[in-house]
Amino acid sequence: MRRVLAIRHIHFEDLGIWAPVFQAAGFRIDYREAADTDFAALDPLADDVVVILGAPIGAHDEARHPFLNQELAFIRQRLLAERPLLGICLGAQLLARLLGARVEPMSSKEIGYAPLQLTDAGHRSPLRHLDGVPVLHWHGDQFDIPDGCDHLAASSHCPHQAFSRGQWLLAVQCHPEADPQRLEHWLLGHACEWTQAGIDPHVLRRDAAAAGTQSVAAATAVLETWLAGLAT
Repeated sequence: MRRVLAIRHIHFEDLGIWAPVFQAAGFRIDYREAADTDFAALDPLADDVVVILGAPIGAHDEARHPFLNQELAFIRQRLLAERPLLGICLGAQLLARLLGARVEPMSSKEIGYAPLQLTDAGHRSPLRHLDGVPVLHWHGDQFDIPDGCDHLAASSHCPHQAFSRGQWLLAVQCHPEADPQRLEHWLLGHACEWTQAGIDPHVLRRDAAAAGTQSVAAATAVLETWLAGLAT
């Protein structure tokens, strides 16, 4: 059985609706909690896919969160080998940093449901399934597109939402994996963040309900297409 290693930084930011997609494709899911994982003891090339999940910290926060030093070293080895990598939110920011791109705070947080604006490359990528579909955004930092990567998408608040390199690397700032039916976990876990940002939770609940099955179906197709591309 193929294996996917999911690096998780905060419990409710997991693979979400993408977990059953991996399982249906024949993957066994192995979660590792970033804060207490000894990355030096792990083989960065052992797993068929590595997914780096989101977190409410920054890509340059290793002084505050020393575990990031080991995590970055682990991801770097995976990058150098060009083995399949999928980065979401913080995961995408860490990939951008390691590929030499700038990662910095935005002028304001982007929290809520909104569609992506796909580039020409995005329309040819697995993200094409998200065209016109609301997706959850929840971040305060942004990245530049690394040299040698394809810029796939933007949003009204963030010009760089996704990039890829070949078939093996996909990085997304937004959260297509987030299950709209589990939004309450996000609202509880990130209560301080959305409160400080002046976000109305009732609007988020309404928009999550409206996104519903459409967003789940589109995000499912994104991962299915990406995994199929790895096999070619």
